[in-house]
Amino acid sequence: GAAEGAIGAGDMFKPALARGELRCIGATTPDEYRKHIEKDAALERRFQPVKVDEPSPEEAVEMLKIVRRNYEVHHAVTITDEAIEAAVKFSDRYINDRFLPDKAIDVMDEAASALRLEATEKGIISPALVADLEREMADIQIKKEAAANAEDYEHAAQLRQRELLLLSQLGKARIEMGESVELIVTPEHIAKMVESWIGVPVSQMLESERQNLRDLEAHLRQRVVGQDEAIRAVARAVRRSRAGLKDPRRPIGSFLFLGPTGVGKTELAKALAAELFGGEEALIRLDMSEYMEPHTVSRLFGSPPGYVGHDEGGQLTERVRRRPYSVILLDEVEKAHPEVFNSLLQVMDDGRLTDGKGRVVDFKNTIVVMTSNAGTSELIHSGRIGFIAAKAKDARNEQHEIMRSKAMESLKRMFRPEFLNRIDQVVVFHTLGKDELYRIIDLLLGQVRGRLNELKIELAVTDEIRDFLLEVGFDEEYGARPLRRAIQTHIDDTLADAVLAGEIVSGQVVYLELNEGKVVVAAQSTS
Repeated sequence: GAAEGAIGAGDMFKPALARGELRCIGATTPDEYRKHIEKDAALERRFQPVKVDEPSPEEAVEMLKIVRRNYEVHHAVTITDEAIEAAVKFSDRYINDRFLPDKAIDVMDEAASALRLEATEKGIISPALVADLEREMADIQIKKEAAANAEDYEHAAQLRQRELLLLSQLGKARIEMGESVELIVTPEHIAKMVESWIGVPVSQMLESERQNLRDLEAHLRQRVVGQDEAIRAVARAVRRSRAGLKDPRRPIGSFLFLGPTGVGKTELAKALAAELFGGEEALIRLDMSEYMEPHTVSRLFGSPPGYVGHDEGGQLTERVRRRPYSVILLDEVEKAHPEVFNSLLQVMDDGRLTDGKGRVVDFKNTIVVMTSNAGTSELIHSGRIGFIAAKAKDARNEQHEIMRSKAMESLKRMFRPEFLNRIDQVVVFHTLGKDELYRIIDLLLGQVRGRLNELKIELAVTDEIRDFLLEVGFDEEYGARPLRRAIQTHIDDTLADAVLAGEIVSGQVVYLELNEGKVVVAAQSTS
């Protein structure tokens, strides 16, 4: 009844409500109440508003225990108390755009349905299924007799056909009862269902998570070399979050990574996404040099109504809304327009942001990583920081402290104090020494060996080759990044040519050596 001059349902109810002839209980949301009822004073005073808040997790558990029997009968399964507690716990922790008990009931319902479907596909018969068929048979028989007494013989004949079909199914089910098992919904089934909803690995929710968190630093060190301080900082933030000790309104962690290019800042963000959220696709990477102008800021968070691109959503907010469990990587953050930092203040402080469509986007389950080379690139260009100067441990520590102080001075000039105060930790990455670079070479060669193993070919590399790769693949200005290109050029290309030429076949061990400054296949032997 929104059309002007038309009589809406509310207008039709008003006289009966005023005379007391009609008792009515209505249900609506706060937004709909303001939009349709609150502005109509005559209708509003006929109702007594009762605000219904979201129940606590403890209350939600009791609610699910009350409705559990209905779902057990419907799906022919048994739902344990532990599964109900897991449904409330996981939905409350991981599903943020819905409310209890609705989201917990849906998780329990779908987990039971998935278990029933899986059992049906495997031909498993449960006692609960037989009991369900017997109840349906009794119901059909009562309806058939009622139809016959009412001389509705056509309907009675249809019910008779249904009765015969159920009788056949029931007889078959009773024969197979000897091989039956009771289908029990456990916390593992609940965890799998929540995983399918949000994309967070099951191992992040079960008891094995504790061990994973203890091993998090070791796992990150397998991918990021020589940056123990940075790894410890992010690992501590993740453990605080998983233990329930962090501020629930803020993101899991917000970090500013400082250091020259090619020392592992981006690689650590990728490793975090893979370890915590199941893969590098959980990394939301944005180059902040694209948001230097005032008019580009709206692309990040969404254009307001009436402007071009309003329907598309923001490049950051829309991706976080679709994948709320993610690592947000803001590369070269110092290049962004100052207006970007005003919005990031709200993200790091309140864990939420309103996009151009008016939707509140939740950032509480993200890790915000900002990278910058502020104060470090100048030192490298001046020759005060670099690989050659960083051979001795004491000299490297001294240079790291120089770089840290220069970087912090640059930060204070570039960013406002209120922005820096909201960052959990500023991490200055170390420059890479010779030992770290050799470990990176070994990691990259390990990836080559993994690809060759799929072809059943083994690779043997001498120290001379490693020295050569270090010489041609390290650049003081670009860090360790050129090492990957050096291995691709000198190792991958050499092996590819040999494979295509038939010089290397499956089942061989391949030896590489240096010949006049060029990597060549020295020999092959049968493994």
